[in-house]
Amino acid sequence: MIDRLTVSTQGPGLYEFTRQARRFVSEAGVSEGLLTVFVRHTSCSLIVQENADPDVQADLQAFFSRLVPPASDPSMSWIRHDTEGPDDMPAHIKAALTQTSIGIPVSGGEMLLGTWQGLYLFEHRDRPHQRQVVLHLGG
Repeated sequence: MIDRLTVSTQGPGLYEFTRQARRFVSEAGVSEGLLTVFVRHTSCSLIVQENADPDVQADLQAFFSRLVPPASDPSMSWIRHDTEGPDDMPAHIKAALTQTSIGIPVSGGEMLLGTWQGLYLFEHRDRPHQRQVVLHLGG
């Protein structure tokens, strides 16, 4: 079973879509399997992260901003790909450091996420986007 989600972003940050994924798994009627989540873009990524304390999300965003600053930062003067703006190539680097696909076991018709784990689209670009996430549940 396959479904597609659109995740609307408003700039850099983590956008949780755990609820939509749970609904998809529940409606699929598959009791045992693997949920594969895939994002169809190269300048955002997917992560499983804590969903209880918003400070975790803020700290992750701050860390990645320090690790890979915009191309306009003097430390990034080596970047060649800049036709889409100073946030584009750094977004590609951040996506390469994280992941574009996640596998989550399903048992008893439920995702086997931990108590405080959530599914997030990690937006790395500055402007709003409509991001496409594919969900595939194989039994």
